[in-house]
Amino acid sequence: MKLDSISFLTAKLIEFRDERDWAQYHNAKDLALALSIEAAELNELFLWKQPEEVKVAKLKEELADVLCYCLLLAEKYQLDVKQIIEDKITLNAQKYPVEKARGTAKKYNELD
Repeated sequence: MKLDSISFLTAKLIEFRDERDWAQYHNAKDLALALSIEAAELNELFLWKQPEEVKVAKLKEELADVLCYCLLLAEKYQLDVKQIIEDKITLNAQKYPVEKARGTAKKYNELD
């Protein structure tokens, strides 16, 4: 049976984690905190710089960290990443109809 990319990556992360006996540290709270910390490190790459000044190699590392913690947190709750993203796109399409949201950065509750 061929795994989809998300399942394959999640399985690789779990294997990596389990080989090191780190599951004991991967409770939901700590995964969420680690995700937040890694997201802050991603933000730091852009602090006081123009977007084109970002070091792409470091961006890839920090973005990978964020994505890894997202996958581990989703796995913790047996969430189907593909499905929850599709569900969020559907929800956002309802909140941000094209005819009202096109070309504006207004929040959904501020759209006319």
